[in-house]
Amino acid sequence: MGKPIMAKAEHDRTEAAAQEAVGHEPPLQRAERDLVALGILVAAIFLFVGTGSTVLTGIARSWIYGVGSPDVLLTNALILNIALLIFGWRRYVELQTEIAERRKAEESATRLARTDALTGCLNRRSLDDAIAQLVNAAAQSSEAVAVMMIDLDKFKRSNDLLGHKVGDAVLVETARRIEALMPTRSVVARLGGDEFVCAVIFAPGGENAVERLAVRINDGLAEPIISGGLRAEVTASIGIAVGASSALHSANQVAQDLLHRADLAMYQAKRRGRNRFAWFEPTMEKELRFRSELEQGIRDGLKRGEFVPYYEKQIDLETGEITGFEMLARWLSPRHGMVSPEVFIPVAEEIGLIAELSEALITLALEDAKAWDSSLTLSVNISPLQLRDPWFAQRLLKMLVAANFPPTRLEIEITETCLHENIAVVRSLITSLKNQGIRISLDDFGTGYSSLAQLRTLPFDRIKIDRSFVSSLARSADSASIVEAISSLGRGMALPITAEGIESAEVLSALRRFGNFKGQGYLYGQPASAEDVKRELAEQGLLVATPKDETPSTPPSALSA
Repeated sequence: MGKPIMAKAEHDRTEAAAQEAVGHEPPLQRAERDLVALGILVAAIFLFVGTGSTVLTGIARSWIYGVGSPDVLLTNALILNIALLIFGWRRYVELQTEIAERRKAEESATRLARTDALTGCLNRRSLDDAIAQLVNAAAQSSEAVAVMMIDLDKFKRSNDLLGHKVGDAVLVETARRIEALMPTRSVVARLGGDEFVCAVIFAPGGENAVERLAVRINDGLAEPIISGGLRAEVTASIGIAVGASSALHSANQVAQDLLHRADLAMYQAKRRGRNRFAWFEPTMEKELRFRSELEQGIRDGLKRGEFVPYYEKQIDLETGEITGFEMLARWLSPRHGMVSPEVFIPVAEEIGLIAELSEALITLALEDAKAWDSSLTLSVNISPLQLRDPWFAQRLLKMLVAANFPPTRLEIEITETCLHENIAVVRSLITSLKNQGIRISLDDFGTGYSSLAQLRTLPFDRIKIDRSFVSSLARSADSASIVEAISSLGRGMALPITAEGIESAEVLSALRRFGNFKGQGYLYGQPASAEDVKRELAEQGLLVATPKDETPSTPPSALSA
């Protein structure tokens, strides 16, 4: 494959780098100096030819026959001529060396302008031209081009835990492994960060070969990387797009379209669970527009206070009394209506707004719960991303103080999968929260990989059985066995249990056979707004008495939180 054509700006940078490598003298001055040296050398040659024969003949006659004496003036001229020849030859050798160094500097500057300094792959600047050349080459043989967008999964977390030196080693090894798998007519580039792109030419109907290549890349990158005695394990999400040159679109336009589509497919692979590949589909364009609207809607919704807490009752299954509420996030979008947290929470996490969103809702929930009877607790879910923040416990305590809410009435729920993010950080956070009197629940128990050692060493106050086991309890023997095992574990470790997903009297009856639990689910009602909860608690006499001269204030907006 020929080298990609350099853009004018890139060419200018190359010339500048070459000048820097051979000195800062401007090209015009250097050319004038070289012309002078060349003129001196030519003049010296003519002078040597013109005077050399006469002077050397006179010297020979004087030495051999003793006749006459050489002309002193011509002799001095010859000596000067020889000196000029030596000077000219030396300058010629220096000029050749300078030209070689300049050529080497230009080649180095070209390489630096086209390649990634860390991995040696092509860089973003040269990628479009490289793929365009592949498209042109494929068109000549009636073939097509496949572009793969490769993004390392959770590379940032690995980089933070193991250090940037190991992170660089991972990127270098990733590039090496990808290049080792590529066929002859291909390009590999690093876009920056942990994103790579590879493009290959394939024969008509060869999509299966492209898939096999993607599988080999997934498998190859999943192998652990050892650097400095540290073990890094990363996987990759791959998006694939295929295309060929056409009369309607130039090769450069085809290259840009393929990169865009492969990027969309890569994000789809991430949403499907990572460590896999996905083909581009036209519907992904619509999904991208919806995703963009959703991201902007979340940002605007936070400013306008559109995110509000809803509350799901927690019941003592033995007495049937309300013991507290779990706060659930809801988005009251003017455009989309009531939006489920399953839709906006993952997006908020990806765009870095989950902490702001969560803390805004907790602030509102603390204000709401202040009006409840002191026997009622408030449970709040925490995102795994918030557990990585070493200052989260301090900010939560600050919110409790600002709301004048007793820490003993607050329960933080941590999902089981959080324990694998960084067990040391999780232990420190749990300990800090416990020291303030806040209780900690292990949520979604049974769906992750918690060990007995973790349950024993981490000071949890409660475990919550995941709703997937509870809701199918009456019709699934496997679910019944799991619930029974968790119940026995809770009794053995003196950990109270809450069962989620109680949706029918049949499930409630089956659940009561395994012990005395707290429970929550649609059997006891749908999650309700703060106003509806307050109205129901008032009917049951479970509100704190409000002085007659005190007017309830409007809940603060999410922005002010």
